Amino acid sequence: MNEDFDQPIKVKSEYQSADGIKKISFFRENVNITQGSLVINADEVEVDAGKGKGKETFIARGTPASYEQTMEDGSRIRAAAEYIEYQVEGRTLTLSGNAELHQNSHSVRGSSIQFNMEKEQLMAQGTDEEDGRVMTIFQPEDLSDTKEEQQPGQEQQD
Repeated sequence: MNEDFDQPIKVKSEYQSADGIKKISFFRENVNITQGSLVINADEVEVDAGKGKGKETFIARGTPASYEQTMEDGSRIRAAAEYIEYQVEGRTLTLSGNAELHQNSHSVRGSSIQFNMEKEQLMAQGTDEEDGRVMTIFQPEDLSDTKEEQQPGQEQQD
């Protein structure tokens, strides 16, 4: 299991307000959320803690809001959308509005993407753009780092 989820969630912003009875907090301007390697940046964030500790919901809005996290295998996941909902208990992200998610050299774009951070599983829904379908791009392996093998008897030229 990813150690990020055992870390405290830290929220920084220029402005904060809270309602202790409703257990809702609002963060505005230059909002940054961190939990281990997990990072969410947004224009504003609403936190609903009404269901109890460890069951908070973070709703981030931005132009776009962004998410990044290092997975257990060391790969980095990046995502962006106008609306990002982070459910702490289920360890899920819901991205809506020009949603895109990138991992390694692959990317997925759609109107909404649900991503389980712990299981690294996603579901995407089509867009209103072009033909309305989800677009997934698989990049070919980058061969620029490998040198061509030298043929026997052939001298290497500089």
